[in-house]
Amino acid sequence: MTSNTPARPPGRPRTGVNAVVFAATLSTVHELGYARATVERIAAAAGVAKSTVYRRWPSKGALIVDCLLDAFGPAPLEGTSRAELMSSTIRWIAAKIAEPGVGDAFAGVFSDAVSDPALREILSTRLQDPYRLALQDALGEPENRVLFFIDVVVGVLLHRMGMTGGPMVDADVTALVEMVLAHFADGPGQA
Repeated sequence: MTSNTPARPPGRPRTGVNAVVFAATLSTVHELGYARATVERIAAAAGVAKSTVYRRWPSKGALIVDCLLDAFGPAPLEGTSRAELMSSTIRWIAAKIAEPGVGDAFAGVFSDAVSDPALREILSTRLQDPYRLALQDALGEPENRVLFFIDVVVGVLLHRMGMTGGPMVDADVTALVEMVLAHFADGPGQA
């Protein structure tokens, strides 16, 4: 008697592998730090072969960028006014960077990109550009002003994490919001 059900291909089911690898990546970075979170250690934590990781991501940097994209998700861009939209965006970025492993992963891949042009291109086009374009559209700002906004906000948040080992506290996030809004709140090309 034959079955109409096709035989399952050999090996581990592939559904959900990315989610498992991303979770393992963040937990490994959180536990060991960015530099010690090797692809081999991440694969072991995920319960997959190192070759499974390398089939999807050609490098640790590419894995981290996709992991960050997954962790951040789409920008919420909430608010009825320009100031509310910018404030909610800054608070969202601060909260995401404060999640276990996320800030460490972001700072590590950012640091690696300084001396790795290929990784810098991946970081710029895959991670920064989607958020830049969404903010340009939502704020009606030119590219250079939105890049400055991103540089100031993300730079300050990552600097604090690098200098203290922890995320920025809420009172300092509020101060950052006030400082950034003073420069950008007037509208496109103002200030």
